[in-house]
Parts: sequence; structure tokens; C-alpha cells
Amino acid sequence: MPTDIVVDAMGSDKAPESEIRGAILACRQLDVRVHLVGPEHIIGPALKTALRGQKLPIEIVHASEWISMDDKAAQAVRAKRDSSMRVGLKLVREGKAAGFFTAGNTGAAMATAKMVLGMLSGVHRPALATILPTVTGNPSLLLDVGANVDSDPENLVQFAIMGHMYAKNVLHFHNPRVGLLSIGEEDSKGNALTRDTLPLLRQVPVLNFIGNVEGRDLFNAHCDVAVCDGFVGNVALKTCEGVAKLVSVSLRQSLKSTVTSQVGALLSRRAFAEFKKSLDYSEYGGAPLLGVQGVCIVGHGSSNERAIMNGIRVAAEFAHAEVNSGIEAAIRNRPAPIPIA
Repeated sequence: MPTDIVVDAMGSDKAPESEIRGAILACRQLDVRVHLVGPEHIIGPALKTALRGQKLPIEIVHASEWISMDDKAAQAVRAKRDSSMRVGLKLVREGKAAGFFTAGNTGAAMATAKMVLGMLSGVHRPALATILPTVTGNPSLLLDVGANVDSDPENLVQFAIMGHMYAKNVLHFHNPRVGLLSIGEEDSKGNALTRDTLPLLRQVPVLNFIGNVEGRDLFNAHCDVAVCDGFVGNVALKTCEGVAKLVSVSLRQSLKSTVTSQVGALLSRRAFAEFKKSLDYSEYGGAPLLGVQGVCIVGHGSSNERAIMNGIRVAAEFAHAEVNSGIEAAIRNRPAPIPIA
């Protein structure tokens, strides 16, 4: 039986074309049924043109409004009560769909998900997690990457538990290694937040906590889950995106600089394609919003059809995994922390 996934058809920079093409790709390659949410008079004709008569399990759910990238999240969530985000997330809340994907306004997506879906029992704040490539070819998970600018030690402990459950049940790490992102491996390194969080993480029995990790450990496979507050995480994520772009552009320019390098590039075309793919955000689908009662995946605003398809895939995988029930159980059964003198 196909998994029902809702897609905010008005989210991305090129909406609804990218969402429609991504939904078509997903329905061709995955066992899913996609519900495109947005104004029917906009989506309907575009979908009909893209399908070219082909029958696929894609349905349109009408929403008269949508939240743009330029809208202020808090105001838009309150004012646009029939937005594609709200209508789509209501389908998840009502059990009519297993998950929701949007490539739209991240702040609005988080606020709407918290309001419509609600928080998991015991969870204080949600966290956005993102997948990063590593030297071994296995992914690593970084959270929070922007849901919370300010966090306290208890928030970071909960983020670690949520990341552990996602890495174990969706990324299929048997016993994921969890690290606290800091400026050095020593316990004394870091700021007040990391120093206060470190002993608390060591007291969580469900975690395979390995201590402090540094920025380079995000890519060298030293840890599987790296935990930080949303300010640090977002800076780290945007830095990674910038470096990936720099490497890609510099490599392309170097390969075109001489005849010899052009010949080498032709001979190594397949290897370079694989390299580019490993750095391509569209292969990872989107960032799961962990801590809410349901599945909500937030994609990049510039998502193309492949990124949309992978976002639908990630939403379906999340929906079939025992992530949220595991998070609630781990937080509920966590022993009371022992005060550190």
C-alpha cells in the first residue's frame, strides 16, 4: 500500500513547477501517493501539462493561500489560516497522510508544525537536523541547525536523544556515536552552554556519548550525531554549503584551465560526477523537524525536482520508522540527572 505524503506545492523558489515535477518523479520511483497542496487553479493546469496524460497517484488539495519566503513567519502563520502549510499539516494531524514536506519558509514551517501537530510528550523544543557527507561515504547528522537560536543544557540533551533515535531508526546506525560540538575535545573547552551540557549527556543511558567533538569531526566520521544550539548549527551548515560550492566551482575551473586538464577531466568524468553527487544537497532531501507529533521535512528553498523527490522519500522513511515513539520513551525513562558539584 502506498504511503501518503503531503507536499506544500507553493514552497520552493520555483513553485509549483519543482514540486509537481518532484511529485511525478517520486510516484514513478517510490511507493507513495502524493497530495499537492495549494491553489487548485494554479496547480491543476500545471500538473495536467506535466503529466501529459500519464496516470499517477497524485492528488490536489486546495488551499487558497501560501506563505512566501518574504513573509514574516510569525505574522504569516497567524494571518494566513488557509495556507498550504497549515492545510497540509492538518492532513498529517488528522491521519490522512503519513508525512509532510515543504521547501518553503523555514520559520513558518516550524511555527506551523508546532501549532498544528503539537510537541511530543516531554519535548520542550523541536530541532532541525541535517544530513552531512563523510569521508567513509556514510552520513552524519547535525542538529539543531536553526530551529532555536538560544538553547539551554536540557534542550541540548533532548536534541541528542532525538538525533540518536533518528540516526538509529532512519539512517540505520546500530549504536550511533553522539558528540557535543565544541571548540576542543577536552572537557574544559567550550562556552558555558557546552560545559554545562557535557556532564548531563554522560548521564543519559540510551546515548553512546563520546564527549566533545570539533567541526572537522562532522566530516571525518568520528561521530554519527553532532549536537549544538541552533545558532552554531546554522552557521556551521551555511559554512558547509559555501565550502561545497567553492570546491565545486574551483574544481570545474581548474579542469578547464589547460588542454591536459580537459583531457583528464573527460577520462575522470564518472568519478567527478560521483564527487559532485556526494556534495549535492538535493540528494539528501531535506531537514527533519524532530520533536513534533508527526513527520515534517523542510527542504531548501532552491530545491529542484530531484530534491523534492528525495524530500518525499525521507518523509516516507521517517513515517515508517519508530522515531517519535522512541524519543518519547527515552525522555520518559531518562533517570533524573545527578547534580555536578
